[in-house]
Amino acid sequence: MKNKLTVAREKINEIDREMAKLFVERLKASELVAEYKQEHGLEILDPIREAEVIRRNSEAVENDVYREYYVNFQKNTMSLSRAYQARLLGGMKVAYSGTEGAYAHLAAKKLFPTSEAIGYGSFDEAYAAVETGECDVAVLPIENSYNGDVGQVSDLMFSGPLYVNTVTELAISHDLLAPRGTKIEDIKTVISHPQALGQCHGYIVGHGYSEMEFANTALAAKYVSECTDGKTAAIASAEAAEIFGLEVLATNINESRSNTTRFAVFSRSENKNSITDKRVHTILLFTVRHEAGALAKALEVIAKYGFNMGALRSRPMKELLWQYYFYVEAEGNLDSEDGRKMMEELKAYCDRLKTVGSYTVI
Repeated sequence: MKNKLTVAREKINEIDREMAKLFVERLKASELVAEYKQEHGLEILDPIREAEVIRRNSEAVENDVYREYYVNFQKNTMSLSRAYQARLLGGMKVAYSGTEGAYAHLAAKKLFPTSEAIGYGSFDEAYAAVETGECDVAVLPIENSYNGDVGQVSDLMFSGPLYVNTVTELAISHDLLAPRGTKIEDIKTVISHPQALGQCHGYIVGHGYSEMEFANTALAAKYVSECTDGKTAAIASAEAAEIFGLEVLATNINESRSNTTRFAVFSRSENKNSITDKRVHTILLFTVRHEAGALAKALEVIAKYGFNMGALRSRPMKELLWQYYFYVEAEGNLDSEDGRKMMEELKAYCDRLKTVGSYTVI
């Protein structure tokens, strides 16, 4: 006759065999999730969805004590699933503008830590790499809290075919870098990307430095690492200093201590699997008809359907003199009844109307 321990162990073995089968099925489903995320440039971790899944599944466990352990079981299972997705996406190619150590490179590695980050000489080249299939996604800056929007990237949104499915923020800390042994009082010229120079304008003027623009901060650091005059410094990140063997002469020289850049992930496919709530933001680009009040009427339509605008700006159209297109970011999901009605009504006032994408604020 079997004792209680033997019976219990046999029962556990039977359950474990079934759980192993279900675990394999779950990982297979994770493969589809990873494939979708790669196509749409989405992050592996979605904490809001994970919390909702745990909450919903835990309701099926009636015993309070069991439920506590089940929550940890779910968290561990999801952690393993993320690790497997990261392994699958290890071959993903992420384009960015600049070189290793640039802020865009840091953003790319933050979003896709296991993927191959490939630097390009300009925003256009990084964008085109995704268009042609050379890379899976591109990580490009769209706005800085101190210096405003990145116009070149807005233009790519307006004219190009890629979609934005993810937006993340990266705190920017600018440092003054020079070859080892350089004295700060010997510096005469600083070089960097125009945005970085603008963000450090007060420091530059205060020290009487002359400025020279460079394609990006990391390339400026690389250039300075090859200088021998002892009078040139770069404004870039501490990571760039480490990569190019430079010394940090001064830290946090940007005027705003809340300096943050928003980076968008561009991909060839639009993510239509958004959650229909206030956390979804939509990016719209449009031109209005050349008639009195057209812009005001378009904005009224956006407000009418509950889309709360967080950004509105205009950009000149390169092909048409004194003509402008408008960039709008608003809370709200286009994949909803109100969203569809809004887009249909906007056509009455817009010559060109383009959806760049929707993303969930995490």
